[in-house]
Amino acid sequence: MTAIAPRLLRWFDTHGRHDLPWQHPRSAYRVWISEAMLQQTQVVTVIPYFQRFVRELPDIATLAAAPLDDVFALWSGLGYYSRARRLHETAGICMREHGGELPQAFDTLLALPGIGRSTAGAIMALAHDQPFPILDGNVRRVLCRHRGVHGWPGKASVQRALWRIAQEALPDSRSADYTQALMDWGATACTPTAPACGDCPLREDCVALRDDTVAALPERRPPKALPMRDVFALIARDAHGRVLLQRRPAIGVWAGLWSLPEAADIAAAQAWVNRHARADAHESLPTIPHAFSHYRLRIHPLLWREVQARSGVRDNDGVESSSEPPLRWQSPNRLHELGLPAPIRKLLEELS
Repeated sequence: MTAIAPRLLRWFDTHGRHDLPWQHPRSAYRVWISEAMLQQTQVVTVIPYFQRFVRELPDIATLAAAPLDDVFALWSGLGYYSRARRLHETAGICMREHGGELPQAFDTLLALPGIGRSTAGAIMALAHDQPFPILDGNVRRVLCRHRGVHGWPGKASVQRALWRIAQEALPDSRSADYTQALMDWGATACTPTAPACGDCPLREDCVALRDDTVAALPERRPPKALPMRDVFALIARDAHGRVLLQRRPAIGVWAGLWSLPEAADIAAAQAWVNRHARADAHESLPTIPHAFSHYRLRIHPLLWREVQARSGVRDNDGVESSSEPPLRWQSPNRLHELGLPAPIRKLLEELS
């Protein structure tokens, strides 16, 4: 089988993406931030988030020194907030143990929180022009089709085969350009539903094209029924329109974010509100469906209007109470200051 790198590089020189914001300059920090954001998120969505993030936090030192709430606020809307938390954690480790820089050794990179094999490979290849493979979603799709790899790529045996193929395909030079070319081809041409097979530089030996299995590869994850959970979200608003928020626990779904307090049923919801505010009858708002990878969630919002705060929660904007988990009142025009789960942010913005 003919090497794929020379063909992809020829395509990349003419048609590849050369103006992405993390390419100018293409430092290890900027590659790292972009790779974290691009996990399960498209480039067009990431670009404005990346630009704002590096404008506010241009290096590891500023990221490490920033309050986690500020990092969450910059991340808000991208989802998968554990990525932001691990960026912050890794920045602190780099300040303490690596002289304020990302280490340039692959194994040391791999030991840092949130940096897996593909992200470490991308940093080594894109920032340091070293021959390390990556295996993001776009690359997996290209390799599965070109080599005719069957089976769900998340399965350990299939993943091992893909890593071996990715390693064997590495060129002796231009590692950064080759890595970008492979990602670009998968993202812009070898797409899930409308691949440009007629223009593909790899079409002459693409197994999926030969066998008419392009649409079937890579194989989807075997379906399984997701459990359904119901939760009541408590919206307590005072006369100024401020809403009472509660910090989520440090582990679990939406860990560490600010969100609406939750209750298992209406009676528990009313009891919770009565402990923290003086309130009249609530209104039931339309149910909000939300899907996670491992379960589906139905959020049932309950709204109390013009509540009066009890002494346990201070009235000043942004000041936490001594309760556990912490509570705070937040004005609708200051929601952008906090990291909020996407469905909760949308709900509160619509109410405002």
